Order: sequence, then C-alpha cells, then structure tokens
Amino acid sequence: MTTYYRDPEVLITSSGVHMNDQDFRLPELIRVWYTRGARDWGVIAWRGALGLTILLPLVMGALAIGVALVIEASLATTLALLVGGVLLGLAVVPVADLMLERVDRSYDRGSRNLEIWGRVPGGDVLLLRTDNAQRFGRVYRALQRALEPAVRR
Repeated sequence: MTTYYRDPEVLITSSGVHMNDQDFRLPELIRVWYTRGARDWGVIAWRGALGLTILLPLVMGALAIGVALVIEASLATTLALLVGGVLLGLAVVPVADLMLERVDRSYDRGSRNLEIWGRVPGGDVLLLRTDNAQRFGRVYRALQRALEPAVRR
C-alpha cells in the first residue's frame, strides 16, 4: 500500500481515502473535482495594509529629511532631523522582514475557501474544505495520483 498524503485529518493511500471523517475505497470515487469559494476581500485588504506598513518608515524618514531641509532652524536641529530621518528610513529593514513573512503566510493560506468534492454511488460528498491553498494543492494532487492507477485498471 502506497501512502500519497497524510496529516491529522486526511489520509490518501493506494487503497482508499479518509477525509472529513469519512472513508472511501478508491473504486467508490466515480469523479473528483474542486470548487473555489468567493474571494475574501478582508484578506486582500490585510495584505495591502501590510504593504503600507512596510512603506511607513520610509515615508516618515523622507518627511523628516524634507522638513530638515525646508525649515530654517539651527544647525543642531537640522542635523537631528536629518539623522532621525535616516534612522527612520533604516527601520524599514526589520519591519520589512516581519511584514513580508506575514504576507508570505497569507498567500499560503489563500484568500478563498477551497473544496474537494467526490461523486460516490450514494451522491456527491464534500471531502475537504480549507482556506489553506498550500494544503489544498497537496491533498488534491495526492488524490489525483492515487486515482490514476485505479483508472488504468
């Protein structure tokens, strides 16, 4: 028996499938397909907010440098504003690293629900529903690999 995919909720082998607390033998699965739910605009707005967060220290640093060059202040005040602006600009590096990591994670999760459906002799059944796009891809591909030899027989 070959195991194509295993996690705490899903097991796909060359003899059967366990998903959504249901067990199916491969020959029982007449057809398998997937559907995509509506896009979650909150997730997309969150990604945009993360992108703006990356730019915020740059904008503040540029603003401080601009103010330092425009106002007529003492040399000490002008230098303090210039150094502060440069330091704010340099704050982009650690902030960008944190924010880009969060953006990467949000793309792994995806911005919509994904479902895997199967047709069995009793009707259509929902095999898996997840918003994790990476997990969905792994499970669906494993299911395709498991069903390929069954089709050839």
